[in-house]
Amino acid sequence: MARQSAWLRTVNYGAVGGTKAADLMTFPPAGFRPFERRSRIGHGVSRWEHAWQATLSWGIQRNSGMDVRVQDSPSHVTEGTYTPITYDSDGAPIAPDASHVDEVVYGAEGQTFIAPGDTATLVLPIGPVRFRAPCRVIYVIDEPNRKGFAYGTLPGHPEMGEEAFIVDRTEDGSVWLTVRSFSRPSAWQWWAVYPVLRLIQSAITRRYFRSLSDPLT
Repeated sequence: MARQSAWLRTVNYGAVGGTKAADLMTFPPAGFRPFERRSRIGHGVSRWEHAWQATLSWGIQRNSGMDVRVQDSPSHVTEGTYTPITYDSDGAPIAPDASHVDEVVYGAEGQTFIAPGDTATLVLPIGPVRFRAPCRVIYVIDEPNRKGFAYGTLPGHPEMGEEAFIVDRTEDGSVWLTVRSFSRPSAWQWWAVYPVLRLIQSAITRRYFRSLSDPLT
């Protein structure tokens, strides 16, 4: 039987959008390990522009040694995505703005920016082994001084859960990266090597921060 295309799959966990929760570190989804790290990656306009554009075009992953294989998928593919609820001044919920659903946004160098519903497979080489990690973009943050996205895992990923990458700029011009996640191994074979999986995760996270803090050329 042919393998099902990743864009046809739904995420393999239930707490979709959970990385937005302010109390994630205290009350993570049951059975999942929460993680959060925030670090200053630079200062100034150039660093800010570089950081958020790299973040919203899979630059963090690519510059950390991953091969990012983005899949073409129909525009109606939004299963597994998360649209946060917003409210007006009277407390009434505001319907999501759908005017940009089919809009493709590009960066200064012509790179395509991530959009909710995008599907990709991250391929990480560890020695002679290639680990494949299919994922779905759950939400995108696009504010004047805060930008980023989160992806959720799809069947076939070594883990189950969600990971968010958010860059923000403070009033003094400092630029920061925050990585938040909750995860657990997705199958028994990954539980069997969980200590090794944790070590790989730690190494990859260090690469994430270096990918945005390296000197600009």
